[in-house]
Amino acid sequence: MRLGGRLAAAIEVLDDIAARRRPTADALKDWGLSHRFAGSGDRAAIGNIVYDALRRKRSAGWLFDADTPRALAFGALLLEWNLTPESLNAALDGDRFAPPPLTEEELHTAATRRLEDAPAEIRADLPDWCAPLLREAFGEGWVVEAAGLSARPPLDLRVNTLKANRDRILTELSGLGAAPTRLAPHGIRIPPVDGSGRHRNVQAEPAFQKGWFEVQDEGSQVAATLAGAAPGMQVLDYCAGAGGKTLALSAAMENKGQIFAYDSEKQRLAPIFDRLRRSDNRNVQVLSRAQELVPLEGQMDLVLVDAPCTGSGTWRRRPDAKWRLTQKQLDVRTGEQKAILDAAKLYVKPGGRLVYITCSVFPAENARQIDAFLAREPGFLPVDHQRLWGDRFPGRADLAMIDKERGISLTPARSGTDGFYFAALVRQG
Repeated sequence: MRLGGRLAAAIEVLDDIAARRRPTADALKDWGLSHRFAGSGDRAAIGNIVYDALRRKRSAGWLFDADTPRALAFGALLLEWNLTPESLNAALDGDRFAPPPLTEEELHTAATRRLEDAPAEIRADLPDWCAPLLREAFGEGWVVEAAGLSARPPLDLRVNTLKANRDRILTELSGLGAAPTRLAPHGIRIPPVDGSGRHRNVQAEPAFQKGWFEVQDEGSQVAATLAGAAPGMQVLDYCAGAGGKTLALSAAMENKGQIFAYDSEKQRLAPIFDRLRRSDNRNVQVLSRAQELVPLEGQMDLVLVDAPCTGSGTWRRRPDAKWRLTQKQLDVRTGEQKAILDAAKLYVKPGGRLVYITCSVFPAENARQIDAFLAREPGFLPVDHQRLWGDRFPGRADLAMIDKERGISLTPARSGTDGFYFAALVRQG
């Protein structure tokens, strides 16, 4: 398929997403099943246009003063594919599968609009109701931070130190542009793709099948490092899900001590069993029933709460979620987080740590959640987060937002990671 056919397909998928309010991955999968003639390269290019259009939805629409699937897809190509209106029309010329080229009116509108003149909410590419939340989080720099959440993401890997080392994996993945991550000590980054490019399926690599590495954003790896799991500890991963942080903690513990991986919804735990078998993590016990936690009360050196959240820190990977999110959903999440913190505290022993993590950039889910917990629970005190960061990542204070008592925030713009929040609290004896 030429660019015109790919663009027409992307417009069709965007129309399906808007009409049926369905996840992008589902819409793209269905399009591929009903258009089996499209090769993998075509599907990747179509997906790139769709995801770029959703990441840059407001900017793309503003260029053409419209929010139609056509405007968003054309705008995405201008913003992210290094095309001009004229070069885009030239690429569509003679392609019978292409959508109609830009009209004179569209050409004029695009030529007379400069994105730097757009309102802040447009340049930030987020819903209006989210703007105050980003202002609260980042102050005057909120537009830059929000724009970072609208960029294409890299592909990050975590080396499983139980089986391999970073140099070995870098050799295995030579040719992919892989390089060590800036912060995570065992991380590898493959840069974002350009244009119609696609990341190689690293899970098909022999090194992955052997359990030498896992796919994990650098921010998630940093949060696991900050948690401070060490050999011999008793650790509870209270919202373990698919087990990404569980495996990272286990590797840090060198398979010594015990990790209890629990999730209240046991279907979320389903992937963890294959991951454990592949990775040689042997000190993990998976729990799926609340009654199994009773013997752990007051016994844990570390309780990690990777709390369910809005996922606003992952918008560059899941941009469709940005446009489906509502204030009501945020309120539901903050209620869940409060209940989980109140439950998880029971398992921390005197002198132990309660670690709270989200992949959100909203203060209501982050520092304000910790403030409220500490007001309810005077038996817990925050660690010195500036000292903690300095111990783990000396000389890199510029790559995080650090509040001594209220936690650490990572963002795409500042840290190069997804958006993450981390806070550690110590239970007093």
